[in-house]
Amino acid sequence: MLFIFVTCFSFILFLRYSLPIKPLPPWASEMRLLSFYFWKDLSILFPFAKLFKNTLFKILSPKAAKKHNNTILSTSDNNESMMIEGMSVLDLPNLALECILVRLEPSGLCKMACVCTYLRDMCLSDHLWETHMKRRWGRVMGHAAYKEWQLHISTKKESNYFLAGDKGRGLLMGYLSKLWPMMLIYNDGHDDSKKMKILSQPSIDSIVSCYHALETGKFWFPAQVFNRENGHVGFMLSCYDADLSYDSHTDTFQARYPPHGRRAAAIETGVSWDRIRGPPVDTSPNDLHISDCLNDLHPRDHVEIQWRRNKQFPYGWWYGVVAHLEACDGIYCHCHESDTVVLEFNQYTPGSRWRHTMINRRYHREKGNEADGFYGGIRKLYHKDEISMWQQFWPAEILE
Repeated sequence: MLFIFVTCFSFILFLRYSLPIKPLPPWASEMRLLSFYFWKDLSILFPFAKLFKNTLFKILSPKAAKKHNNTILSTSDNNESMMIEGMSVLDLPNLALECILVRLEPSGLCKMACVCTYLRDMCLSDHLWETHMKRRWGRVMGHAAYKEWQLHISTKKESNYFLAGDKGRGLLMGYLSKLWPMMLIYNDGHDDSKKMKILSQPSIDSIVSCYHALETGKFWFPAQVFNRENGHVGFMLSCYDADLSYDSHTDTFQARYPPHGRRAAAIETGVSWDRIRGPPVDTSPNDLHISDCLNDLHPRDHVEIQWRRNKQFPYGWWYGVVAHLEACDGIYCHCHESDTVVLEFNQYTPGSRWRHTMINRRYHREKGNEADGFYGGIRKLYHKDEISMWQQFWPAEILE
């Protein structure tokens, strides 16, 4: 054993002093350090690997480690700048993203909804579209229109539940419709290039679905039209109920009026936005409106009153003002204390049978006859906006 040890030790000494040991070439040192670059990738999986790698570099080659660390810092700066430049909107916090989406117009929301499913769900949410709905359709969509939409939703859901009489297939197609790309068109103005596509069909009971149905004219909604039938002289300063459908190409509406007596339903095209309003009261055109303002009527008050030609006709609303009684001198007026209320329609010439009518403040229901028509319920106009809306349709000439 001792012999083997002495022999090996002698051989090592011989090699150390008889054979010169040349230094390693520069590429060998670099290759030795290069082998440790795998720690960069490994650090993604194991956080401690980066620390271990740096320590190992310092032990093996301080100069190379310093050079490598400078490279890492430079690379990190470049990666950080590239990360900032390549940052997408999805990297924003939800609150910041929400603030951006709130400020988008409907066309912008439609574009954003095409990016991905996450943005689609955010862009189709009701609270984002509620503002657009009120701003564009709030003035012409009344309570009756929303009731009609709810009925439309119920009918649509029932028809979608069954497909070709097959319940199972209907449920399957209802599920697939959420996955399969569907097209939702939004048109703002007259330019077809502004049409937008949304990748998935929204829920039928969502606000965006109602908005879409209105914009495309697929949903006929009840409203009221001033000066119906293109301002026919017989309907000046009146407002009648109709079913309306929007035409995005002309930015106007098509109005379908209910039949009058034996007459068929009248249809009018090209109805502008300023001629439309949501019904101010939830009263059918065939029913008498119960007046709740009779005790509050004074001379010079602005009113609108129901009127129909005969019992077979639906009511329309007509604009007028409260006038003084004939015995009133206008100085010491006590007209508001009288049971008789004079309604004046100044669009007609003095002496015309349509110029004025009188009603009883206490017992007024429906008043009239087959010759002069029938006067129904009364609404007092309290707001200047309602009054100015009526007065903008004042005829250029006094009517006979």
